[in-house]
Amino acid sequence: MRVLMVSKACVVGMYQRKLEELARLPDVGLCVVVPPYWREGARSLSLERVYTSGYQLQVLPMAFNGNHHLHFYPGLGALVRRLRPDILHLDEEPYNLATFHGMLLAQRYGGRALFFTWQNLLRRYPPPFRWFERYNLHRAACALAGNREAIKVLRAKGFRQAIHLISQFGVDPDLYQAEPRAPRTDTPFVIGFFGRLVEEKGVQVLLQALAGLQGVWNLHLMGDGPYLSELQSLCAQLGLGARVTFSSRLPSSEVPRLLNELDVLVLPSLTRRNWKEQFGRVLIEAMACQVPVVGSSSGEIPNLIGDAGLVFPEGDAEALRAALERLMHDAELRVTLGQKGRVRVLAHYTQRQIAVETYAVYRQLLGLDPSPRP
Repeated sequence: MRVLMVSKACVVGMYQRKLEELARLPDVGLCVVVPPYWREGARSLSLERVYTSGYQLQVLPMAFNGNHHLHFYPGLGALVRRLRPDILHLDEEPYNLATFHGMLLAQRYGGRALFFTWQNLLRRYPPPFRWFERYNLHRAACALAGNREAIKVLRAKGFRQAIHLISQFGVDPDLYQAEPRAPRTDTPFVIGFFGRLVEEKGVQVLLQALAGLQGVWNLHLMGDGPYLSELQSLCAQLGLGARVTFSSRLPSSEVPRLLNELDVLVLPSLTRRNWKEQFGRVLIEAMACQVPVVGSSSGEIPNLIGDAGLVFPEGDAEALRAALERLMHDAELRVTLGQKGRVRVLAHYTQRQIAVETYAVYRQLLGLDPSPRP
């Protein structure tokens, strides 16, 4: 099968591991279109070439780079015309111009097209995005959804084709794994948050929970964002300054080591009118490292954690404090949850597993047995 995937996300080297896993599966000829860089606000993320074996990584210039919903690849038409893919995998939301452009090309040259969505809020878009979405929903052969509520949104909008619950990317369990740790008796209990520092990520709830947490503990906040100064002020108001460390975002290759320094990772996300936690990738990274996780009830977090961590009602600082107290004083529970987390990731969230599930979707679209032995 000839597969052409269009994915700006794959400028990130760690995400390319899924592409290698896909390319290893039987009868897959894979070409992946990426831009030379992706502009994210004031930052520019250049293409990383890390896992590039077994498939073609095609770099195409991008128009309107940095605009999530209006970017597209002017050279994509010539590539589709030359490759004539059986499947055009559009790794974008159905209301984006890039998806609409790819869907038009699939209609013109006969390929089966699919899109990916994280959108877990039922939203109505203004033109032209409403028109893009309507066209794509009526012509896509199927859809991939990264969370359960995204499936409900697509159905509410009238999408009638198959929808497959598959995460966009997983983790590499050889990179994200537990590292040997010496027994600790007199060191602080280390709590971590890794992510963007914005109001909806709920770090302020975590700080409020820690204000009443007894015992010896430290908090490591890894990330940056517009909410940084507010969080630093709140730390001072709550008298937490000496126990809280703020660190800027580091290269992804450093994340496994830093996760292994934690006793627990917390994702205290808060649902807002225009946002709800769509996945929580840092949770599966921590779980793969056998670090216990605590997450709020926002969006997909409870489904992702399952029985491999603790979930508290979003915004409830007292409930979060109780969960942290429980983990702080129960080393056996920390070990058990860490082991369960690793098992859950290996079963559902590795790059290999996501590639295999995506491959089954491709085969199904082409009328082949969706579950051969890889």
